[in-house]
Amino acid sequence: MGFVTAIFARRMIQAAEDSVDGPALLRSIGLAPDEPLDVAEMIADDVYYDLLERIAAGMENAFELPLRVGPLMRPDDYGALGLAWKSAPTILGSLERVERYCRLWTDNLTYEIRDHDGGIDFIVHRPGERRLGMRLSNEATLASATSLVRQTSSPRFRPHAVLLKHPAPRSISAHERYFGCPVRFASDQDALSISNDVLARPNHLADDGISRFLISHLDAQIESLGTEVSLEALVEREISRSLSQGVPRMADVARRLAMSDRTLHRRLSERGFSFKSLVAATRRHVAENLLRESQYPVTEVAFLTGFSEQSAFNRAFKRWTGHTPTAFRRTGQD
Repeated sequence: MGFVTAIFARRMIQAAEDSVDGPALLRSIGLAPDEPLDVAEMIADDVYYDLLERIAAGMENAFELPLRVGPLMRPDDYGALGLAWKSAPTILGSLERVERYCRLWTDNLTYEIRDHDGGIDFIVHRPGERRLGMRLSNEATLASATSLVRQTSSPRFRPHAVLLKHPAPRSISAHERYFGCPVRFASDQDALSISNDVLARPNHLADDGISRFLISHLDAQIESLGTEVSLEALVEREISRSLSQGVPRMADVARRLAMSDRTLHRRLSERGFSFKSLVAATRRHVAENLLRESQYPVTEVAFLTGFSEQSAFNRAFKRWTGHTPTAFRRTGQD
């Protein structure tokens, strides 16, 4: 069983308006109707899904509930994480912070930013039975993310597409109006697909100094939960995302992690790592996975791991593994 912040329950009841008895519903799940919003107030996820299904049963157009709740969500609802969202330099920076710190308000889902040609998919992973309550919750999550971007960056923000695993309701016109893009049900993931040019748009309140302070605070909160992702893992993730555009500079990776390159160098050294060693380890890991699990030609694998020439990739791979890329693929060496 997982938990979610009670803010979601309170906002869902607010979105249902006169279709439900809001105070009675809140009391039925152990929440005081008059208490202020508190991101640290948690409820069990099955209780939350039950609540959504009860709300839906009282609404004529229950499929619109997630679209109503999206605009009600505010960055400030999320405490320090909401401030970190607003102070990130770009839309992509905001999404990266949610991916990294969502554990602070729920442990029943994770986010993944997955690169593809021309942009990313911002994916919601939520385990469990895909009951109505979960489906409504997934839609509300994507509607809320869309609303937060509109509030902090551009009110005209539109994803390239919205993807949802579950079947479509009887009408999807409300979804298409809200998101302003194609909404594809019965897809293979729950995600917002966003283009690179949109991801680069700045946030209104971007501030590097505030960001560094908030990231330090959020890191401490995550560490207190016992779920901190290691710094080296975060660095490797940022390197792997950039390799198809060439090997990133340490300063660029540090900026995306909301710290100076000097601080990143110091913190890696304290852990016995260097940026150069992590670049090599990441390139090797990505290359091995692509050779094992894809049909990309070796020339394409070289490009995707940041090499401009296949000959340089061949020499580096032979140095890493003792095998040429072609021999590694043929023999399936580990």
